[in-house]
Amino acid sequence: MISEGRSFSVRDERSQWLRLRSSILLRWIAIGGQIAAIFLAAFMLSIRLPLGLCLLAVGLAVAANLTAAKIFPANKRLSEPEAVITLAFDLAQLSFLLFLTGGLSNPFAVLILAPVTISASALELRATILIGVLAGLFATILLFFNMPLVDSQGKVLLTSDLFAYGFWSAILIGVAFLAGYLRRVSTEIHSMSDALLATQLALSREQKLTDLGGVIAAAAHELGTPLSTIKLVSAELIDELHNFPALQEDARLLLQQADRCRDILRSMGRAGKDDLLIKQALFGEVLREASEPHLNRGRDVTFTIGISEDAASPEPIIRRLPALIHGIRNLVQNAVDFAQSKVWIEASWTDSTLTLIIRDDGPGFSPQILGRIGDPFLSSRKAEHDRSELQHYEGMGLGLFIAKTLLERTGAVLTFANVRDIAGTEPFEPPHGALVKATWPLIALQAENVGLLGDNPLLLK
Repeated sequence: MISEGRSFSVRDERSQWLRLRSSILLRWIAIGGQIAAIFLAAFMLSIRLPLGLCLLAVGLAVAANLTAAKIFPANKRLSEPEAVITLAFDLAQLSFLLFLTGGLSNPFAVLILAPVTISASALELRATILIGVLAGLFATILLFFNMPLVDSQGKVLLTSDLFAYGFWSAILIGVAFLAGYLRRVSTEIHSMSDALLATQLALSREQKLTDLGGVIAAAAHELGTPLSTIKLVSAELIDELHNFPALQEDARLLLQQADRCRDILRSMGRAGKDDLLIKQALFGEVLREASEPHLNRGRDVTFTIGISEDAASPEPIIRRLPALIHGIRNLVQNAVDFAQSKVWIEASWTDSTLTLIIRDDGPGFSPQILGRIGDPFLSSRKAEHDRSELQHYEGMGLGLFIAKTLLERTGAVLTFANVRDIAGTEPFEPPHGALVKATWPLIALQAENVGLLGDNPLLLK
C-alpha cells in the first residue's frame, strides 16, 4: 500500500550544505598537520625531502585559505560546483605533496579518502562520483610516478611491489566503499529528517484546525450578546423613524444584517469557547471524523463500531487529539487509495484497551516491504497496482510514516499485515487485501470529566 510518489518530496540536491568557514578551518588543520609531518621527517627522521617544493605545496593551501577568507563572507555556504572545486583542490594539493614525498609509500596517502567522505556526506551523487574518480586517478598516478623517499645515508626507502599494489587496491576499495556507505547513511538520515519535519507540519496543521473549531465556538458565544443588542436597538429605531423613510430603511437593513449574522453564528455553533465537544467525543465519532475526507472517493467505506466479548463498558469517550485524528486519516487514505471497491473500519474495546482495524480489498502489502512499512519514502508498490488508477496519487510511504509516528505518540501499537497471511487465525472476508491494526491502552485516550459531556460548564454558571 505504498507507491513511488512522495507526498513530501526530498531534495536529492544537496548544494549549500557546506559552510566556507568549515572548509577553511579544516584546511588550516590539514596545513598544520602537513607542516608538522614535513619538519618531523626532515629534521627528526633525517629523510631527504625537497623542502622548497613541499613548502610550495603547503603554501598553495595557505594562499587558497587566505584568498577565500578575504573574498567571501564568513557565513557563505558553498554551492555544489564551489564545493566540488574546493574538494578537488584539496585532493590535488594533497596528491602533489604525496608525489614529492614517496607517493603511496608515504603512509599519509590514506588521507586521499578524506575529500571523498566529505563529498559522499554532503554533496549529490554525481559530485561524489567525480571526486571518487579523481581520488582513484591520483592514487593510480602516485603508484607509478613519485619522488621516492631517501634517508640521510642516501638509501632509497621503497616498499615491495606487493605492498604497493595492495595499498593502492585498498585505497580504491576504500574510496568505493566509504563513498557508497556514507552516501546511503547520509541519505537515510536526511530522509528521516525531512520526514520528521513533515510529521511536525502535519501535526501542526491538525492542531490549528482543532484550535480553529474552538475559536469559532468562542466567537459564536461571545458575539451572541452584542448582536442581540444591535437587533433590539434596530427594532426600536424602525418604530421611531416612521417619519424618516430613508433612515428607517437603513435601520431595517441593519436589522436584516444582524439576523444574518445570527444565522451564520448558529450554523457555526453556539456551544461556547470551552465546549467539551471540541475536546472529546465517542470513539466511533472520532473515527468517522478522521475518515470523513475520504468517504466520497468512489470506495464503499463500512464502519463497524462494536464491543469486545470481555468488556462490559459502553462505548468509551476519548480525547480528540490532533495526532490521533491525522494519523487515522492517513491510514484511511492509504486504504481507500489501494482498495478495489471496499474499505472496512472496525472499532472495538474492552475494559482496558481500544482496538482499531482498517482493511481493504486491494492487492495488499508487497512481501518485500512488509517488514519496512513505516520507513519514510518507501516505494515499491506502484508496479503491482494499476498505474492508471494511481496517476493522481502522491504516495503514502511518507503518509504511513506520519501515521505510525503520530499514533505511536498517542500510545498505539501498530501492526501491518496482509489478510491472506492471517486468514487462518481470524476470519476476514474477503480473504485478501491489506490490514492495519492499532491497539491503545484505554487510559491513554480516555477523556476526563466524561460525566460533563453535553453540558457546557460556562453555560451552567
